[in-house]
Amino acid sequence: MVNVLMTALLCVIITCSCGDSKPPSAAAVRQRDSLSMMTSYGVSKLISDSGLIRYKVVAEEWRVYDRTNPPRHSFPKGLLLERFNQQFHIEMYITADTAYWYNQNLWELRGRVRVWNLDGTVFDSQVLYWDMGKHEFYSNVWSHLKTPDKEVEGTSFISDEQMRHYTINNSRAVFPIPSEADDQTDSIKTAEQNETPQPVTVVPPRTPQKATAPPSTGLPPGGHFK
Repeated sequence: MVNVLMTALLCVIITCSCGDSKPPSAAAVRQRDSLSMMTSYGVSKLISDSGLIRYKVVAEEWRVYDRTNPPRHSFPKGLLLERFNQQFHIEMYITADTAYWYNQNLWELRGRVRVWNLDGTVFDSQVLYWDMGKHEFYSNVWSHLKTPDKEVEGTSFISDEQMRHYTINNSRAVFPIPSEADDQTDSIKTAEQNETPQPVTVVPPRTPQKATAPPSTGLPPGGHFK
């Protein structure tokens, strides 16, 4: 009886093992360009240019798409980008809520975009493009630029990477004007600085002289010759 049970159990095991042994698989992906090739989280990466480390990218999520046209890198949860000079000091940083990097050349920055450079210039907008090949920034939405000596805003913006030479359309600007008291103080200080001390000549006082009477004519006062 025991031998019969063992034989039946062995037949069941052999029957199950002779079934379909292929591992489970999903359906083929038809739209490959809609999926990222790589997704990284909590990224802090240094990027070199011409053999020198020039950029640092910090992002909560970084997706790489290699089948899109053009290929792009996506930062859906925000971006902090720092650019270094040859002394490895930060000369510019960029922040945005969302960013796209096309062909590792053109940046599209969206949502609370801010650019700061070493000169103290601060740029704010909702959309900004950075063409690394042409070395220029541009935007087609309302933008605000603040420098140490003025503030400018307008409906479109284009500038070089240093934001020293720029064009803003439909713009308005604010320039600081010194108060009247400051103007008077500055004028007094300028006059005092430009005034040259002159030598002082001391004139001694004159000695008073005694009055002399006119020669006598022998006539009474008011008299005359007949």
